[in-house]
Amino acid sequence: MVSIALPKGRILKEVLPLFKKAGYDFLEILHDDRKLKFEFNQKGFIVMLLKPFDVPVYVERGSADIGVVGLDILLERNSDVLNLLDLKLGICRVSVAKPKTKHFNWENGLRVATKFTNISKKYFEFKGINVDIIKLEGSVELAPITEISDVIVDIVSSGETLRKNGLEEIEKICDISSYLIMNRTFFKTRFKEACEVVQNIRGVIG
Repeated sequence: MVSIALPKGRILKEVLPLFKKAGYDFLEILHDDRKLKFEFNQKGFIVMLLKPFDVPVYVERGSADIGVVGLDILLERNSDVLNLLDLKLGICRVSVAKPKTKHFNWENGLRVATKFTNISKKYFEFKGINVDIIKLEGSVELAPITEISDVIVDIVSSGETLRKNGLEEIEKICDISSYLIMNRTFFKTRFKEACEVVQNIRGVIG
């Protein structure tokens, strides 16, 4: 059996049709939003649904052989996994945003609210800017509004959420999409199976 870790939420609804095109039909997963582990014995697969941030942890530690995860999480987690294929799904970006009505002298340092602490730290260190990083798990848009922070680092897609909260995107840190990742031991010991999965999925990416 080959175990696959997929992220719960919006990306799952994009990933499953892609997998089906590649010959791996797991669409029945969408009919049960409470179950977390599905066994497809005739197909030789086990599919687990995880929170996106947990996917690379399961793959790195061998509890899952294969996973799908956003590049933002790979960069933040810095997990020891094989990053094999850009699925070109869930396309967005990680950016810096600030209140539209405020301006800051970055040379004096910044307070940065984000859940992407490692990405933010590396980015501002590269730019030579001293930052106080405030880790938040959600609603980071509120941080500059309530003056907890000067700016935020967050995922941006259309930018509508920023606009509705009086914020503006000022710098893009990196582009993001979902990637197929693989456990290193699985890739070495079951090389033929691993390559078959990668090739089948690569063949249907738009």
